[in-house]
Amino acid sequence: MLSPLRTLILGAAAGCLMIANPASAKEQLVLAIGGEPEQGFDPLLGWGQYGNPLFQSTLLSRRADLDLEPELATAWTLSDDQLTWTITLRDDARFSDGSALTANDVAYTFNAAAQAGGRADLSALKEATALDDHRVALTLHQPRITFVDQLVTLGIVPAASRENGHGEDYGRHPLGSGPYQLVEWQEGEQLIVKRNPYFYGQTPDFERLVFLFTGEDATLNAARTGGVDLAALPPALANALPSHMRAVTMQSVDNRGIMFPMQPAQGERAPSGALIGNDVTADIAIRRAINLALDRPTLVDVVLNGFGRPAFGPADGLPWSRRDEDIQAPDLEQANALLDAAGWQRQGDGLRHKQGQPARFRLTYPAGDSTRQLLAEVSAEMVRPLGIEMQPTGRHWDDIQRLALHQDAVVMGFGSHSPQEIYYLYHSQHAGNGFYNSGYYANPAVDHHLEAAQAAANTHAANRHWQAAQWDGETGYGVRGDASWAWMVNLAHVYAVDTCLDVGDLGVAPHGHGWPVTANLLEWRWTCD
Repeated sequence: MLSPLRTLILGAAAGCLMIANPASAKEQLVLAIGGEPEQGFDPLLGWGQYGNPLFQSTLLSRRADLDLEPELATAWTLSDDQLTWTITLRDDARFSDGSALTANDVAYTFNAAAQAGGRADLSALKEATALDDHRVALTLHQPRITFVDQLVTLGIVPAASRENGHGEDYGRHPLGSGPYQLVEWQEGEQLIVKRNPYFYGQTPDFERLVFLFTGEDATLNAARTGGVDLAALPPALANALPSHMRAVTMQSVDNRGIMFPMQPAQGERAPSGALIGNDVTADIAIRRAINLALDRPTLVDVVLNGFGRPAFGPADGLPWSRRDEDIQAPDLEQANALLDAAGWQRQGDGLRHKQGQPARFRLTYPAGDSTRQLLAEVSAEMVRPLGIEMQPTGRHWDDIQRLALHQDAVVMGFGSHSPQEIYYLYHSQHAGNGFYNSGYYANPAVDHHLEAAQAAANTHAANRHWQAAQWDGETGYGVRGDASWAWMVNLAHVYAVDTCLDVGDLGVAPHGHGWPVTANLLEWRWTCD
């Protein structure tokens, strides 16, 4: 049964009913962009890793072209041995309670995040030390080229030792130096925030923001009835907007692909208790044949309504991805030849069999995600002529983690502004590490390239190693090598935006968790009287 509030937000007055001052549309925006974090708004547990932390500031930020620029930091240097970052802080940053943000808060944030075990990977950090009020040293155990990305994504929290400092309930009551501060969070329904009067940067145009946490159908209904100013939409619904709204696309590296279990089924279990392995997908001929059979441009057209582009790897178009890693067109003839040579023979049921094993496996997707469901269903039809049966199966995420993550092929999504994600997805060290490398992929040559990338002297040298991990001429994780995934599409994030709202240059989004669309929030303007 819907709560009274949820019923109201589906009506014509939708998101404005709980707002204290609904008189001026210029003073408030109502957003339905998902991304409600289960663990709250604590950067130490992962808040902000895939988007804008909003309540907190980071040391650095990225421009629309992904180049680094100052935020809390005014200068940053790396020592010649690549082990110590020295950060100089601006002197006018304050938390939303008016207290000054100092190097002690930065040191606390990094040290505590390294111990928290959240999404921020600070395993390379040996110690963060405040040198004085405005300088902090971040010392690493060993060189890690991707550590700079944590300066972009980790929001700074007040040290636990100070009044209103970080504590167990911080995620529900965040205190930060970002442009907004929390007013009220009704979990599962809405979040209300207002301007931080002590924000050091440009004053946001909008006094209040209201974030509605609704499903796809409810979001579209609220958009149609005038209840939201900006809403995230599935691509298939982008052409069904009311006259007062327009579709705005944000290009992204947010991808979707089929993660293959790489090991044979031998009864082994992950630490979670889930079974590991799949005898069909463990065969490289099956994986390569599926990669050859997928018609990715058609997936973009049919599933994404044209809002996206084909995907062949986890970081297409980024400097650490090979530009020649693609399949020009589906090639069923070559796919069939691979299967024949590997001993997969057609039987009377229309499927291929090998040593009594039919070429059949579940293709699991998260129930309630219409885009992933369509990707599973359409890709299964594309592969069927090969004599391979992928069985689209919807499960809740809890069931996927408990039952399917390491033994079913799973439609998963990643996409990051950092090559650190490549390390997580393909290094054997991270096999079974949550959603990372959930297929238990292992290739010593790939591990070597990934480790060389992290130890490289600069990003240019590192990129050569990241690319070699994908394909070095002999092996790699990509389509010419182990074909450990069948990447399908890169999504364009689609938003229904009120025609009076100018959202500026949205840049390139990472994976859709969090609120990446708000990264340039200070540029947003209301253009109507």
